[in-house]
Parts: sequence; C-alpha cells; structure tokens
Amino acid sequence: MSDNKENEIVIDVKNVTKTYKLYKSDKARVLGSIFKKIPYKKKNAVDNASFSIRRGESVAIFGKNGAGKSTILKMITSVVFPTEGTIEVKGVVSALLELTSGFDPEFTGRDNIFLKGRLMGLKDSDIKELEKDIIDFAELEEYIDQPVRTYSSGMKARLGFAICVNIRPEILIVDEALSVGDTAFKEKCVNKISEILNNKNVTLLFVTHIPSVAQEFCKRGIVMKNGKVIFDGEISEAVDVYTDSYKKNAPQAKEVKKPEKKEIVNQNTDNNESTPLDGQTTLDEIDKKDIEK
Repeated sequence: MSDNKENEIVIDVKNVTKTYKLYKSDKARVLGSIFKKIPYKKKNAVDNASFSIRRGESVAIFGKNGAGKSTILKMITSVVFPTEGTIEVKGVVSALLELTSGFDPEFTGRDNIFLKGRLMGLKDSDIKELEKDIIDFAELEEYIDQPVRTYSSGMKARLGFAICVNIRPEILIVDEALSVGDTAFKEKCVNKISEILNNKNVTLLFVTHIPSVAQEFCKRGIVMKNGKVIFDGEISEAVDVYTDSYKKNAPQAKEVKKPEKKEIVNQNTDNNESTPLDGQTTLDEIDKKDIEK
C-alpha cells in the first residue's frame, strides 16, 4: 500500500494549452469582453504540454522569460485555467508564486496569517498551532501586530514565504521565490526548503533561471520553449539542454572597431625620408625636430 502511495501521480498535466487574447488597447479589451467582433490576436502561453509528477519527486522547470513556466504553475494552482486539456492535482499545495497575494493591507501581519491560511484551506486550529513558527521564521518581531500597509515589500514577501513553507505542504511549488530578503534570510529559506524535502512524501516543483540552485534541490528537469515542453529527463541533461538553447538564442555581441590612428607625416626634404608621428605630437615638436637636424 505504501509503495503504491509513493508511486502515486500527484500532478498530471495532459495536453494542456493556455491561449490568451491580445487586444490593441485596454478599451478594445473591455469591448472584447462584450462584443465578439472586436479584433484580437491569439497567443498560446502554453502549447499542448504534457507531463506527470509522482509523490516525492523534485522537479525543476527551465525556460526563458515567456516560455510558459509561470503559466503552467498558475494552472496547477488554479489561479488560471487551461483553454484545452486537463490538470489533476492531489494533495495540499503550497505555492510560492506571488508571495504577497491574499494579504489585506488594513489587517495586521498576525491577522493576515489567519486570512491566508484560510484561503489555503486550513482550519483556524491548525493555523493557531503554526502561528508561532510562522512569526519566528518571518523575523518581523513587533511589526507582526502592525497593519501590512506599513510593511516594506521585503517584509510582506518574508511573511508570505514564512506562511507558505510552514503549513506542512504535500506539494511545494516555488517560482523564483528564493530572492526574498537579505543574504542571511535567503540562506534560511534554502535550508527550510531542504528541511521540507527531507520528508519523502513532499513533492517539489521549482522554477528558476539559475541551474545551480535547481541542481541543489531537484533530480529531474523539464525544459520549456515557446510554450512547449522540449525536454523532460535527468536534471544534468536538462541543464545542458537549457544552457544550449539559451546560448543559441542569445544575441551575438557586435565587434567594436577600434578607431584608426591618424598619422602626421613630416616630409624631410634633405634625405627624402618620411617620419611618421602619432596623433599626440604637436606642431611645436615638429619644428624642434627640424631645428635640431
């Protein structure tokens, strides 16, 4: 029975496409929601993507900006929904996507812990049990009882991160969220994720542009390009595919031509020799040379 649970598919993405309508202006977008004849262009942010992730796997998703990585994560967490295809998710999901989403600026940090916990489907008794751990991890001290509108963006992100990593998730989804706070706090975040992953029943889906960070946590990698999955396999191979595709598409640096040095030529009428002088030689120096000769 336990073997079946370990091999259980907890995220199943089948032939998923997400299409957005691109209008020329905000006005056209509003009219387009009312009238079908307003012109627009279609853009597939995700194009017929399929993959499955089993319980306990740690998977990195690579791709340049616009490759479809974040859109996939938003569909997995039900922030947006697929235009075509299906996505099935089993388990308690903690998503480090937009860390400050779900906060009420007029509530205190403590009140927002309960608000965000409820939005994640937790009971008040469960949130109360986790409250101290969340506050200690966020390192907000007396600010925890101040309105969130008085927080800096870094303080809000730290509180959001602290909530997400301390609710004991079964599926942890991280989208470039390890840039929170200063160096010491970043290290604390990395250590916390490592601690969570020590539980073999926790599944990690990790999006990053930094291959070395992904290799620290993940054993499998998925590479996306233009909304399509172009590779799915062992992490080191995924890093190679991502790096190679990035190099191929990187703009070539233009060769800068050095300006040619202008030469001043002193014609010596006595011996018919030409003496090249660099551009910094003054006319006075030329006269002195002629006098000395």
